[in-house]
Amino acid sequence: MLSMMGLSGIKKCCALLAYGVLTAGAHAAPDPAESTLQARYAQLAPRLADNQFQRPVVLDSIAASNALKGDIYALVDHPFDEVNGLLNGPARWCDVLILHLNTKYCRPTTDAFGTILHVSVGKKTEQTLDESYQVDFVYRKGVHTPTYFDTRLDAKQGPLGTSNYRIVLEAVPVPGNKTFLHLTYSYAFGFTSKMAMQAYLATAGSDKVGFTIDGKQSDGQPDYIGGMRGVVERNTMRYYLAIAAYLNAPAAEQVDARLQAWFAATEDYPLQLHEVERSDYLSMKHHEIARQKAPQ
Repeated sequence: MLSMMGLSGIKKCCALLAYGVLTAGAHAAPDPAESTLQARYAQLAPRLADNQFQRPVVLDSIAASNALKGDIYALVDHPFDEVNGLLNGPARWCDVLILHLNTKYCRPTTDAFGTILHVSVGKKTEQTLDESYQVDFVYRKGVHTPTYFDTRLDAKQGPLGTSNYRIVLEAVPVPGNKTFLHLTYSYAFGFTSKMAMQAYLATAGSDKVGFTIDGKQSDGQPDYIGGMRGVVERNTMRYYLAIAAYLNAPAAEQVDARLQAWFAATEDYPLQLHEVERSDYLSMKHHEIARQKAPQ
């Protein structure tokens, strides 16, 4: 058959086949996760536009018998390509994580088996690394396309008997040159960690609440959820605010701007997130960041 077509016919046939392949690639179906996130954006549009946070954010949480999970969906005023570039890379994630009040240190290492973020977590006050807990997160770049990405941090073990820590960020572009983010923060806990958390909630953390409104108080004020769900909601929000602060001031010389932005954002929700004074937070974080950047 090829001899009957001649060289000219073969060239035309190959050109048509190549065009078909290129066209099919250009119109390939989106990744299922991308389609799901775009559908979630459409579903949450009313809540993003009108909510208690006074910013385009939606927060959900789940407390199971041995696990906690928080989800934040947010619309950020940054193009997708910019967000994709800024929130991919282990060193960048360390710059994000160190903004969190309880993160004392973060340093990535890479070998033949992959990349690990060595994270130290502790109290809301200054600590030596020996006094804090080390959590090793495996850093993974998941699906990355021109219109979707997801990045995952997984740690098998955490402090005080907690385990299966997971931080997942996924994003898609949306109209208006903006980006829709979905952040998940979750972990499991055993008997020891559950007892420790219940002791905390019964004493120093007895007045701590989350963001989900669970009715009204006698004076008409919102009655916010407490307990374990309150814990995971507060931390999920702190991680999201760290991402937002980093996006708004990503350059290396903008460390102070990021710190100021993170603290100011947490003070928008003093009932849930106020822990220390601004000067104490800034002093502590400048010391921790200097320690993080010091040569090993």
